[in-house]
Amino acid sequence: MMKKLAIGVLLIAGISGLIGCHTRSQVQEEPLKPMAQSYRGVLPCADCGGIDTSLFLEKDGTFVLREQYQTTREGNNTFASYGQWRRTADKLVLTDSSGEKRYFRPVDNSLEMLDREGLPINSSLPRQLTATEQALPDTPMSMKGMYRYLADAATFSDCATGKTFVVSNNAVLERLYLRTTATAGEPVLVSFTAHFAVIPSMEEGQMVKAVVPNSSDNARMNARANCDTQID
Repeated sequence: MMKKLAIGVLLIAGISGLIGCHTRSQVQEEPLKPMAQSYRGVLPCADCGGIDTSLFLEKDGTFVLREQYQTTREGNNTFASYGQWRRTADKLVLTDSSGEKRYFRPVDNSLEMLDREGLPINSSLPRQLTATEQALPDTPMSMKGMYRYLADAATFSDCATGKTFVVSNNAVLERLYLRTTATAGEPVLVSFTAHFAVIPSMEEGQMVKAVVPNSSDNARMNARANCDTQID
């Protein structure tokens, strides 16, 4: 009798374990809801009327963040940054090109800004970005990476994200490259300001994300350097 009871207990425990494993598997395998590619909203500002914020999430895992401070102060009040994004079960984590992190959490079809630790902010001020369609901004951003030029085509391998992009409106960097190295196709470290844009690719009917250098930028190159090197 005791032996039968023990076997029964083991069978129940085994079935419960299987049910528990199946339940956990369902939770772990539940896919994340797809996110929109661009968001916009006005976030709180300590010393201005608000920050008009646009966030662009690219399918390649990169992002662009544009912030325009609503203020009457003189000088540049519009800034942009870029980097990589990743999604957890409850957060969106942005890591910009300098390593700084920002956190949001999906709420319906919007994103809610979190604090520096990735925790909810206890405030009544609006802090949401709403999904909307908009073009990538042309606000210049500082970039650093390996530049190659060969056969009238140029590419830029970004140090911060590891991504490689074609280069559009390349005249400024092309001239600097030809003065820096005599070897066509040699990778050269470059520091410059630019923005991203979606342009027609070499393949008919296709579009590609490209880097567009600032035409008035004082770009710098170093032929004997890599991403771990500072450009003087």
